[in-house]
Parts: sequence; structure tokens; C-alpha cells
Amino acid sequence: MRIELLLVPDCPNGGKAAGRLRLALDEVGLSDATFTTRVIATQAEAQAAGFGGSPTILIDGRDPFAPPGAVPALACRLYRTEHGTDTAPDLAQLRRALRDADPPGVG
Repeated sequence: MRIELLLVPDCPNGGKAAGRLRLALDEVGLSDATFTTRVIATQAEAQAAGFGGSPTILIDGRDPFAPPGAVPALACRLYRTEHGTDTAPDLAQLRRALRDADPPGVG
């Protein structure tokens, strides 16, 4: 599984997203899994990466949290969670996305 955390330069929400992602990986049994962080600095990079705003998490090149019709943009991103709007996916959302992407019998 290839996981990337995409951020705009100096994103104030990168630490929150990275911490939740690490915790979710541990909780679904993927403690050995790693993720890379990539800074998206131009609109061209945003379009090439399918960047939906900062922070964006890609799992095997796919954004599991992208709303339908989302347009790539250099912007901050908000997520709808069970507890309201947040600046990063919550743990339940991340666990679900990781399990959905994980091969059967793993995690």
C-alpha cells in the first residue's frame, strides 16, 4: 500500500493529519506501514496530483475523501466528520479508508 500526505507549504494542519494517519495505521494493524509527505506548491502540481486541498491523503494514488466533482486547487481543506467539520479526517474515517484499501485478510 502506498500512502502519501500532500500539503501546501507551511500547512497548519499537516501535523494533525500526520498524527491521525499514523494512529489509524497502528490501529488497523499496519504499524510497519509508512507514508510519505509531499509539498504541493503550484497549481500545476495540484492538478497532476489530484490535490483536493491541504491536507490530502492519497492511498494507492486515490483520495478516499474526495467529494464528487472536486476540482484540484491550492487551498486549505475541510472534512465532514461525524463530529462536524474538521481540518483533517477523523480516526474512524481513516481506519475505514485504510481497511477498504487493504488486501483481504490483512489489517
